[in-house]
Amino acid sequence: MLGAQAALTMSGLDYLLSLKAGVYPPAPIARTLNMDLIEVENGRAVFTALPTEYMYNPIGLVHGGYASTVLDAAMGCAVHTTLPQGMAYSTTQINVHLVRAITLSVGLLRCESKVLHSGRLVATAEAYLRDANGKLYAHATSNCAIFPVQRG
Repeated sequence: MLGAQAALTMSGLDYLLSLKAGVYPPAPIARTLNMDLIEVENGRAVFTALPTEYMYNPIGLVHGGYASTVLDAAMGCAVHTTLPQGMAYSTTQINVHLVRAITLSVGLLRCESKVLHSGRLVATAEAYLRDANGKLYAHATSNCAIFPVQRG
């Protein structure tokens, strides 16, 4: 929780830049799902994600929840880059389109996200999950609530 505590002390962009630079450890979900934050700037975040066999569903494909989680993480981070110190966000709605099946043969995926709107109370973002050749596997939009951080 070292990173989560540090996030309270700086703007969203500054925190994510520090996270990318390795000043703080990645979120536990990022380790669990083999996700790495590779690019971040105001209103934009890019992750890579490497699916593994333990993410397979009973029919031998990567579970759709994997793509959904990667997309949600990227969109949330893009929104986070727009927030000043003392503000937080939470996904309130996510709309995911799974375009094609993900298997281990797909290899490393790239998830690019950007903020479409960031207001005082609500932000909207979109993201695309593609393979190394640019083939689309999933895309999504998200709405996030924006609110002050509750300390203590």
